[in-house]
Amino acid sequence: MTLAPGISGFSLQVPRLRVPLAAWAEWTGADPSKIEAVVGRSFRVCSPQQNVYTLAADAVLDLIERFDVDPGEIGMLALGTESSTDNAAGAVLVRGMLDEVLPGRGRRPIARACEVPEFKHACLGGVYALKAAARYLGTDGRGRRAIVVASDIAEYERGSTGEQTQGAGAVAMLLDTDPALCGLDLTRGGSASAYRGLDFRKPFARHREPSYARATQRLHDFPIFNGGYSTQCYVEATVRAIDAMFERVEGPRAEFYDRVAAICCHRPYEHMPMQAMAAALVWSAAKDGGAEALAPMCEGTELDPAKVYEEIDNTPDLYAQVKSGGIASAAFPAFMALTRTFRRSPAFKAFASAKLSLGKDITADLGNLYTASLPGWLGAAFETAHREARDLAGRELLTVGYGSGDAAEAIPLTVAPRWREAAAKLDFAGSLQGAYDLTRQQYEALHDGAAVDGLPADPGFVVARVGESYDERFQDLGVDYYDFCG
Repeated sequence: MTLAPGISGFSLQVPRLRVPLAAWAEWTGADPSKIEAVVGRSFRVCSPQQNVYTLAADAVLDLIERFDVDPGEIGMLALGTESSTDNAAGAVLVRGMLDEVLPGRGRRPIARACEVPEFKHACLGGVYALKAAARYLGTDGRGRRAIVVASDIAEYERGSTGEQTQGAGAVAMLLDTDPALCGLDLTRGGSASAYRGLDFRKPFARHREPSYARATQRLHDFPIFNGGYSTQCYVEATVRAIDAMFERVEGPRAEFYDRVAAICCHRPYEHMPMQAMAAALVWSAAKDGGAEALAPMCEGTELDPAKVYEEIDNTPDLYAQVKSGGIASAAFPAFMALTRTFRRSPAFKAFASAKLSLGKDITADLGNLYTASLPGWLGAAFETAHREARDLAGRELLTVGYGSGDAAEAIPLTVAPRWREAAAKLDFAGSLQGAYDLTRQQYEALHDGAAVDGLPADPGFVVARVGESYDERFQDLGVDYYDFCG
């Protein structure tokens, strides 16, 4: 089997500090069973000595050692993140940390002729980096290797509706021209993008507003977001990317869904990809069979299949709707109502069990990893498939990425014949071991920037100090200096 350039290995790194969502529910008065069903089981929190670059460097170092990579063969080291703290440098910061440590661990530094880009588009940056690396390997990078690391810190203000969907971590991916795990079928992939205005943003100007996170006395990156609108954006962009993919995939859509072994999506929390894929199936049924195909889904409801089909066939401009009707306006109410109904149906529950469950036990403890969310699910799926002795060789997988604002990607993958050899080296479950559960007081103090005593030391890369000089002769104000605690 000849595969397109793709993935040969994964590495997951998360902070040790953990917040179990059952404990968080007790602190806040939320329903723990509902929180677990909708969100997951836990999320991780960075220590004051960790940032998006230290997490990325930890993941890449582990990837190099886990898969015995010669750093001199790496022609691209790409970083996908929406948590940058430097608007000039990107992946070169990760490279700098690695080059300091690799010789002491018996390896040469990364090749000097190595590209070091950073990719940003909300949670889709890691997928864009992955596509760029595959294209690099298919053109001027043939015969070399690439590493993509998606690293992020998802944090929300305490008391906000997004607080339970926090998280931190990095997933590094090794890419090869002849991949060991799976090839990326970019020629059959689908893309979608549209400007959504006030969906989910991180404008610099928010830091000048006194009312913005006034209780938090530390560098923080809480987003400006509108939850209901963001959900509509996620769903619409996802189905449009899948729509674009089906323009390149032969045969009925239902046949494609039947033959894929598993589907992995961007996962800000457990419930969101389920809603998006339920919408995708409703959308695909309409595209395959028109309003008549929607009639069985509408049985037992007051929904008119013709009205649902009309909304699908004439997809509205979500941002235009917001500008004219406000943030609470429903752009396609009948379609969304049918999606919610179908999501609760036995047919969709069977589909989710068959196609959306691989790796789920691991992802429930990953929290929201933003750009690393989809790579995290994909790596967890390969690890779980190996552990359960599933036969994936030659099978298709579907990955669906999303980034607020918004844009989406639907990319089919083809599993390599000897994928088990690479999957046997994965240890996402092991990376989640050794967690330190924060008390409520510790969590709140860390979140707000107060000193916390008694926390475990951070292994791996850390921020040793931050520069403070700003004069004519020497400036390093705000520049991080890194160290390695190996």
